[in-house]
Amino acid sequence: MPTIKKLEAASPWVYLTTTAADYKAADPQLLADMLAQLHLIRAFEEAVLDLAGEGLVHGPAHSSIGQEGGAVGSGVRLRPTDAVNGTHRGHHQFLSKALSYVAQDGFKLDNLVEAKTQKLLTRTLAEILGLEQGFSRGRGGSMHLQWLEAGALGTNAIVGGGVPLAAGNAWSQRHAKTSDITVTYFGDGATNIGSVLETMNLAAAWSLPLCFFIENNLYAVSTNVNEVTHEPRLSARALGFNLPSWRVDGMDPLAVHLAMEQAGEYMRSGKGPALIEAEVYRFFHQNGPYPGSAFGYRDKAEEAAWRARDPLNRLAKEMKKLGQIDDKGVASVREQAQTAMKLAVATVVEADPNGQAGTRRIKPNLWPDASFVDTGVRGDASELAGARTLESEAVAGSKTEVKFIDAVAAVMDRNMERSADIITMGEDIHRLKGGTNGATKGLSAKFPDRTLGTPISENAFAGLACGIATDGRYRPVVEFMYPDFVWVAADQVFNQIGKARHMFGGTNPVPLVLRTKVAMGSGYGSQHLMDPAGIFATNPGWRIVAASTPHDYIGLMNAALTLQDPVLVIEHMDLYNTSGEIPDGDLDYQIELGKAKVRREGKALTVLTYLSMVGHSLEAAEQTGIDAEVIDLRWLDRASIDWATIGESIKKTNNVLIVEQGAKGTSYGAWLADEIQRRFFDYLDQPIERVTGGEAAPSISKVLERAAIAKTEEVVVGLKKVVAGRGGAR
Repeated sequence: MPTIKKLEAASPWVYLTTTAADYKAADPQLLADMLAQLHLIRAFEEAVLDLAGEGLVHGPAHSSIGQEGGAVGSGVRLRPTDAVNGTHRGHHQFLSKALSYVAQDGFKLDNLVEAKTQKLLTRTLAEILGLEQGFSRGRGGSMHLQWLEAGALGTNAIVGGGVPLAAGNAWSQRHAKTSDITVTYFGDGATNIGSVLETMNLAAAWSLPLCFFIENNLYAVSTNVNEVTHEPRLSARALGFNLPSWRVDGMDPLAVHLAMEQAGEYMRSGKGPALIEAEVYRFFHQNGPYPGSAFGYRDKAEEAAWRARDPLNRLAKEMKKLGQIDDKGVASVREQAQTAMKLAVATVVEADPNGQAGTRRIKPNLWPDASFVDTGVRGDASELAGARTLESEAVAGSKTEVKFIDAVAAVMDRNMERSADIITMGEDIHRLKGGTNGATKGLSAKFPDRTLGTPISENAFAGLACGIATDGRYRPVVEFMYPDFVWVAADQVFNQIGKARHMFGGTNPVPLVLRTKVAMGSGYGSQHLMDPAGIFATNPGWRIVAASTPHDYIGLMNAALTLQDPVLVIEHMDLYNTSGEIPDGDLDYQIELGKAKVRREGKALTVLTYLSMVGHSLEAAEQTGIDAEVIDLRWLDRASIDWATIGESIKKTNNVLIVEQGAKGTSYGAWLADEIQRRFFDYLDQPIERVTGGEAAPSISKVLERAAIAKTEEVVVGLKKVVAGRGGAR
């Protein structure tokens, strides 16, 4: 018979409840502040539901009525420099942090709403209604509430999507040697999502001061928690990552506060993350002003039992026992909160002169101007103004010939040496003498605390990098070993990083660089050999650079590390062992934003290409003797591409061949061809031709892989086809 030894969890897991003695020992001002916040948030949510019932809330109205105790208990005593982010049901999470910020000296229950509080309520309501005076000028709405000044990092419409971002903020807090913490709120549904579990592991491995706060309201829309997990005590998730965890009655705000107090002490002492599960209940359906029983997935008895535990009544009852307030005082607090919301509503809503009696409308002058629609997708790149740019032919001094991969490592070394705010992270980048290809050679030895080897968790560490970038103290450089791994982290890359600046009003920068390499020809198969240019070019927010020479790589990376936008830096494995000249002792220049490079002048046709296909295109032109003008695009995104150089060439040649190596389905050239015909249709003598790979992703077989991608031979065919289409003249 085997010997069985019972194992114990490495971290404590407790259920915390309060007693009368806890309420008696509590600071009366703390209880007053919690009561004030509970009533202000409840009145706010009731006003939002009323407006939603009138059709004045465009989009969802995810009410937090019933759940306020969790957010208020945990947020009421957070520091102004602490941070929170939250969920699609996040009005209470946002408001608790913001109310604590505007009322740092506490609330007076007989004079509840001072000017700062009234302004906060009005601006938050305006944001939910999509109005100009909202925090994000109406772009965020109900599910994307952000006020960085107050430490409210942003609520998030993707279930679990904000959790990695919070980890990034916590990393910045720890690395800056503060004792601040970050709280990330999410629901029972998110506890089964990979990004949340990946982030728990990463935060624990790196000892980040991050509180995972689960609002367990028992239902993910209409699906009960017992239907989707064999362990409905969700705080048990912490045990697998060696996190201390607290389970607590979220309808008791003081119990939540005491749990947060204990967890906060643990996190602020540098021991790492903690988890709190608050048992709460939303009194209404997922969205709108009706109870869940109206939709058949909850019964009225269950709802009545939870309503009897209303956190507002629970706290008021305890305060009355202590003689700190009476029924008249409680009624006054509620009345003041309701009056404040009536004033907020009156600021943004008026009687509808064109509607039936009693109907209201949003005041027309409060809507954002429609011209604001695309403002702030990216920044204006003014941060590059005055930068020293240098093309290879303009180098005045001596030059040194280096391998492409050594230029990659050298420019990162130089930037990390110059700027203590640059960090780099990715799988294996700290080992193997510079990662799997040598791109981070020497960095871990020189900058051990800023060269971060990550778990195999692209979704988590990409999101963590976004959180670092939006915090603003540090600038992350992320390596994805292969571009196909973007799909693993697609939520963070496209929903979070790419949309963050625009979604939250267009002003907050997202200075992040994502490096990856195209490896077509290496035999790594269908899930490792994608060219990501087309995917990123057709998703908003990203700038994209692609260098074909060591000189250009240095200049483009320096520009990428200066920009306040997320930048995808695409490399190609075929180029790593090629060599080229760079200025001797000079790694500090940039390649001008939006400047392509004519690699070969010609009159017969314009070839537009990038990365290794620049060399293949030049080789094909020489082999055929066709007078092709070959343009190395370098900047690929729609905001940065060099339309002046492209247009000048097309007006001269009247024929275009777009050359890329990868598959047709994720093609960059498809987007580019569409844009060219819109801009330069009158100058084209024939349809735009394209050289691409096949429809399928390259596979393992050497023969089939070669058949799936484009090289010099395919460019030769493309050149001849264009020449034939213009009558055979070279």
